[in-house]
Amino acid sequence: MDVDRYARFLPEQYRPVAGEKPESMYWMWGDTRVHIARAVRPESRVRVMAVHGAGGYYGLLWPYAAIAAREGFEVMCPDLPLYGDTVVEDPSSMRYRDWIDLLCELVIAEKARDDRPLVLLGASMGGMLAYEVAHRTGLVDRVIATCLLDPADPSARRAAARFDMLGGPAPQLLRMLAAVAGHVRIPVRWMADMANMSLNAELSDLCARDPKGGGVRVPIAFLASFFGYVHTRPEGYDGPPVLLTHPAEDRWTPPEVSIGFLERIRGDTEIVMLDGCGHLPVEEPGLTQLADTLRKVLRRY
Repeated sequence: MDVDRYARFLPEQYRPVAGEKPESMYWMWGDTRVHIARAVRPESRVRVMAVHGAGGYYGLLWPYAAIAAREGFEVMCPDLPLYGDTVVEDPSSMRYRDWIDLLCELVIAEKARDDRPLVLLGASMGGMLAYEVAHRTGLVDRVIATCLLDPADPSARRAAARFDMLGGPAPQLLRMLAAVAGHVRIPVRWMADMANMSLNAELSDLCARDPKGGGVRVPIAFLASFFGYVHTRPEGYDGPPVLLTHPAEDRWTPPEVSIGFLERIRGDTEIVMLDGCGHLPVEEPGLTQLADTLRKVLRRY
């Protein structure tokens, strides 16, 4: 199972057991059949939606979602279009703004059928997605992000891109390329620094080659739409409290990039650094710090 491929890199006490494997469900967003991995817990007072980023999908995130599920909290992990088991009719038409629109509509649909408090847990690029969706919908009770990578920030772009030269002129270069070859799909690892996904080289290689994750081919126009996207400015943010749980030893997206964005957010914010952890946190003591933080936050509801 996809989950097991990633769970084996976590300390044994955090590996999902048989009863913690996700249940697959589907939700239609227009012509897109969105796969959602769930742990249904009717008794839970709060629900968690885990949001992946570039190179992620439910298989990568579920070991972390299972930490919350083990504590009795209801969790869900949608596969964003192009990734995981979500089926897209025309992959070449997908753009970054579509991810935001889809997540907004999913949050609205989830809250319409179940009004329990909803926490968004954004991993990697999913942190900014969670931030944006919380602001736009006004239906989210808290945002927890491992990273806040703002594509409008040149230093953030340099961190995310595989080559430094893409940091400054990336939006203009990709926009010109997309104008003539936007439908062409290339491996996301050609652009993203997947080698630094983890401090563990074997795990980074798995992430980069997974055909449902980092091995996915994405349209050039999608990349252009991401690098050129302007998120809600932090000074104008009107969403719930934001908790940044950033890996302290992140070699892909340096903590100062995310912290700089967080410090500009209007409203309640908090930082928990995950000691000893790389971008994908599998090391101790940071992983236990993450588990303790999730437990503490979710038990407030």
